Parts: sequence; C-alpha cells; structure tokens
Amino acid sequence: SSLVSRLRLHVGEGISAHLANRLDRETSGVILAVKGDKRVGKLKQLFAEREVTKEYLAIVHGHLGQTHQIIDPGLGKDDASRVAIKDRVRADGLPSQTEIWVEKQFTSETRLAASPFSLLRVQPNTGRKHQIRIHLAHIGHPIVGDKLYGGDEDLYLALVENRLTAEQRERLILPYHALHACKLRFLW
Repeated sequence: SSLVSRLRLHVGEGISAHLANRLDRETSGVILAVKGDKRVGKLKQLFAEREVTKEYLAIVHGHLGQTHQIIDPGLGKDDASRVAIKDRVRADGLPSQTEIWVEKQFTSETRLAASPFSLLRVQPNTGRKHQIRIHLAHIGHPIVGDKLYGGDEDLYLALVENRLTAEQRERLILPYHALHACKLRFLW
C-alpha cells in the first residue's frame, strides 16, 4: 500500500495507478505499475491469459545435475501444514509448470560449513501461488533463505510471530529468500 501511495504521488492527483502483477512476500524485483484506469484491465487480461513471460533469478541449495529442466507436478493446499497459506505438490493438484536453467554453480563458505549453491534462471509457465518455491523445494533444491519451503516451516511461524532466533537466522543464511523477478515480457 505504501508503494501505491508513492505511485499516486508520481502520477499526479486525480490519476490512478494500479499494480498489474504482484510478488510473494520477500521476493524482490519487477512490478508493473499502470497509469490510469483504461490500461489496467487489458494488462491484467494479458497476465490471466499467460501472454506475459516472467523470468526470475534464484539462488538454491545444492548443485543440480541437469543444466535445463521442466518441473511440472500439480500444486494444491498443504492440509498437513500448520501454516494456512502453505501449498505443496499433490497428485490432485492444479497443473503447474516451471522451467529452470542453471546459470552458475558454486561453493561458498558459511559459518556452518562449505556449502554448494546454484544460481538459476527460472520461468514459471503457469502462475500458481508459491509455484517456483514449491517446485524447487520438491526437486531437493530449496531457495536460500526460504522460511516456508526450505524444510522447516517453524522458521516461517517464527518470522510472523516475531521470534526468529540468531541461530535460525544463521541457518537461513540470508534475511530474505533469494528469489528475484528480473524480467517481464509482453506485446503491447
């Protein structure tokens, strides 16, 4: 909402600004702001019809065996989770597809040990909630700093309850998950 307030200041009084897309909490990157009411419906339609290509960068735990792959298990609610917003891979889930390319693999020293990481270029071909994060965790390579899908959902609960300990922060490595929306492409 503070972003919307700042947008209104930049576009002027009496002219509305709308956000055509959104990002998960802690995801950084490109947000498309639309000036005026007339264009927002058309842009939202482009998003709904999958006419907008989105590209992300992610740093994940581990080295991947393949340089390119498509992850496509269905996604749905995680009924076993204590976190109401959490989804998971499900046999009866909605169709979902994420395409990934390995850009770089590296090893980095953390306070805990030398750890392998990979930088990925990611393209979600569908738009399910938390899709990229779930799919990467599903193949055994969760996003660095992901409190919800990184393997211990208590980290997320600790975050929202404002009780993250120094030890938990150290295990996360980064204060926010390493997912960045870097490109949006569409024809206008």
